Amino acid sequence: VQLVESGGGLVQTGGSLRLSCAVSGRTFSRYAMGWFRLAPGKEREFVAGIAWGGSPYYADSVKGRFAISRDNAKNTVDLQMNSMKPEDTAVYYCAANGRRWSSTSQQGQAYDYWGQGTQVTVSS
Repeated sequence: VQLVESGGGLVQTGGSLRLSCAVSGRTFSRYAMGWFRLAPGKEREFVAGIAWGGSPYYADSVKGRFAISRDNAKNTVDLQMNSMKPEDTAVYYCAANGRRWSSTSQQGQAYDYWGQGTQVTVSS
């Protein structure tokens, strides 16, 4: 399984970006998917996730601003980021695991496959 992120870049405070993750593999619809981010000097942080059936989950810090979606026909998962803040600056990673969404799915250790990451920078 390979994951490839795209869509990162530089945006001003209050702006929007859309990240996309393309996933290889024939069983994408059975993967729980997550977005994580890693900022300098901080630990890896769960941002958003989406279960097989499409139920979304969000970190409190992004609720109401970010939206995760998946397209099982295209094997993609997207993260729409709105009203962005400087504290959203980080490298964003897409991740996949072949298990049903559970209470541990907001932890990075639950994921088997990771993308290479894409840089998102929000200027103040």
